[in-house]
Amino acid sequence: MSPFWIFLFVLVGFPLFELYLLIEVGSSIGAFPTILLSIFTAILGGMLMRQQGFSTAMRAQASMAKGEMPAMEMIEGMVIFLAGFVLLFPGFFTDAVGFLLLIPPIRRLLVLYFLKRAKVMHPAPGEPKDVSQPSGYIEGEYRRED
Repeated sequence: MSPFWIFLFVLVGFPLFELYLLIEVGSSIGAFPTILLSIFTAILGGMLMRQQGFSTAMRAQASMAKGEMPAMEMIEGMVIFLAGFVLLFPGFFTDAVGFLLLIPPIRRLLVLYFLKRAKVMHPAPGEPKDVSQPSGYIEGEYRRED
């Protein structure tokens, strides 16, 4: 799929779908409860995002105190920010996506999936290695001449 069609879907199709969901929910429960529900999910999402962000920051500090690189925590922090950004938009589908991204086990699985797909993470011991991918080591011989 070309980037133009993806951009068009994100810019036109996605908001239309959100609008459709808002109209359907509004016709079922009424306009005022729909607006209140949308405001409530934004406030709740902001509170959850803050709590999850602090938790992730504390884990990152603990990793750095051990002398480890907090790579997973940094990526989780970006996903938490994305979840909060998505929760600010009015709509029930974006709220569902945002709340799913704030659930720690789902968030970690998603991050691990994308890291493995991008071939950033090395396979765990016992998993087959992809021999077509360079390992980061260069084999060769050298000789020191003074």
